Amino acid sequence: MKRNDLLNDVLPRDFQETIELGQMLWQRHPIPVQLFLVMCFNLIIAPAVYAATDEGLTKKAAWGLSLLGLVIIGLAVYLFVVIFQPERF
Repeated sequence: MKRNDLLNDVLPRDFQETIELGQMLWQRHPIPVQLFLVMCFNLIIAPAVYAATDEGLTKKAAWGLSLLGLVIIGLAVYLFVVIFQPERF
């Protein structure tokens, strides 16, 4: 039986190829990559929010609150940049 090496053809072989693939994806599809990174960062924040509250908060609510916090921080940074560098926009 022949071994299927389909994943070896698609996935990068070393760290440099991984960086190049990330840069290529960032240039072609920036919004989905940014959303993916926010969701990965939320995987770190959501358990901290859940642990900081009492038993009354569900895991879904902790996930939602941490995602809402990330959106608020992102909007605050965006508005800060727009206020102090309006010529860019």
